[in-house]
Amino acid sequence: MNANERERIVVSVGGSLIVPDGIDTDFLSRFRALILEKIEAGFSFSIISGGGKTARRYQDAARAVTTLSRTDLDWIGIHATRLNAQLLRNIFVEQAYPHVVKNPTIDIEADEPIIIASGWQPGWSTDYVAVLMAKNLGARRLVNLSNIDYVYDSDPHKNPDAKKIEEIGWADFRKLIPEEWDPGLSSPFDPIAAKEAETLGLEVAIMNGAKLEEFSNYLDGKPFVGTVIS
Repeated sequence: MNANERERIVVSVGGSLIVPDGIDTDFLSRFRALILEKIEAGFSFSIISGGGKTARRYQDAARAVTTLSRTDLDWIGIHATRLNAQLLRNIFVEQAYPHVVKNPTIDIEADEPIIIASGWQPGWSTDYVAVLMAKNLGARRLVNLSNIDYVYDSDPHKNPDAKKIEEIGWADFRKLIPEEWDPGLSSPFDPIAAKEAETLGLEVAIMNGAKLEEFSNYLDGKPFVGTVIS
């Protein structure tokens, strides 16, 4: 089965999964095994990596030495996502497109079932890069693997009565989040990415990447723990 006959799933992997503190080789091993299993089942994947603690450590170090603009700090974060993306490309070395994709809008002629991408521009989240990759490749589904089980109607860290949401439309979801993107924003999905995803009619599933069985269930059309936005 060539790449064009497979359903392409875009996967945004939060940096907190790859580098929660040190590099999480247990997560990477389990993630690799699952992706290879799903390729055998007929899927292909475009995987975008976040920066994780690597990004924050380098940004904090730079800030401790001198004053930097937000753009300069963003570039440090982008290069951290590229390092993590290179790590992902190498653990999928036999199945992946040979280059880390830095610009999600360029033409990509890939016969390989896996494409790995990183951050691109200052001021852009990897969520937004993932949505642009979906647009470019004609993918209809995007999975956001993070450190939360669901989207909630309010911040569960601040409100113990916050209610989980299993399914929600884009218009209602966007009412729950700020209108503008900020690199320090705590939002289950970047507001700018959400606007673009709504325009594209993209389905986005948000789930806890530590529970990869839920990701597997979602791909198999089974009930899963997570939130679907469409």
